[in-house]
Amino acid sequence: MAFITSKEMLLKAYEGGYAVGAFNVNNMEIIQGITAAAKQENSPFILQVSAGARKYANHNYLIKLVEAAMLETGLDVCLHLDHGSSFELCKSCIDGGFTSVMIDGSHLPFEENIALTRRVVEYAHDHGVTVEGELGQLSGIEDAANGASDDALYTDPNDVEEFVRSTGVDSLAIAIGTSHGAYKFKGEPRMRFDILEEVSRRLPGFPIVLHGASSVMPEYVEIINQYGGQMGNAKGCPEDLLRKAASMAVCKINIDTDLRLAMTARVRKYLVENPTHFDPRQYLAPARDAICEVVAHKMKYVLGSSDKA
Repeated sequence: MAFITSKEMLLKAYEGGYAVGAFNVNNMEIIQGITAAAKQENSPFILQVSAGARKYANHNYLIKLVEAAMLETGLDVCLHLDHGSSFELCKSCIDGGFTSVMIDGSHLPFEENIALTRRVVEYAHDHGVTVEGELGQLSGIEDAANGASDDALYTDPNDVEEFVRSTGVDSLAIAIGTSHGAYKFKGEPRMRFDILEEVSRRLPGFPIVLHGASSVMPEYVEIINQYGGQMGNAKGCPEDLLRKAASMAVCKINIDTDLRLAMTARVRKYLVENPTHFDPRQYLAPARDAICEVVAHKMKYVLGSSDKA
């Protein structure tokens, strides 16, 4: 087992018509649940860390937790920085053992996004690390990734060739209608597959990434509401649309909110039903099981990545 980059797994996913799940991690139980599911499903996967998660758990703790998971499961792991906001953050993660980073310059003017992304790519490639860039912005809020408004700023396909050529990125995140976090749709949810198709036409064989792609599984929303939460009728991106995207040029799909909801639902349920219990192991064990169940479900029925490792 070893730390690996995302390059080969994403190219294989493109050729195979499936996507690799990139699952956000914050603590031991989440890492255990994800890697257990990957082992069970024989699926490729990416563990990704946001700047907020890195600050919360500490870089060194996260690295050692991932190493422990590798020893326990025998799996190779791609460790990815999600939504890197600066060259300095990306450099710190690269120097600290990450094998993939995302530099998010999508909020910048086009030329400034290119310059920042190119700088990260040059440093990363010198250290054998792959880089994901982004064009367009998603709506919604999740951790440090904030949309500029209620409406997504869709990726302009006219920009993608110049961006990839000028930066040298290994994959590209685009905005086609997904949203960060759990949210309510204005009308029927939809994704701009016309944009995805045009981007794919302009970048044949190039790995595309979807952020904000949790489906906000209703069974967990219902549990949270039942046990004192206030999720209402929060929704996410329908799984059939994500599966369609995974069968096209999308090779990496980010999943975070579904993990948070599943874990929170199981903890809430346990504590309400067992009000006198106070041992964290008693409520974190079912939470870890929920992570494993959600990840296995995504691999099998949404990403199409089961038995593709």
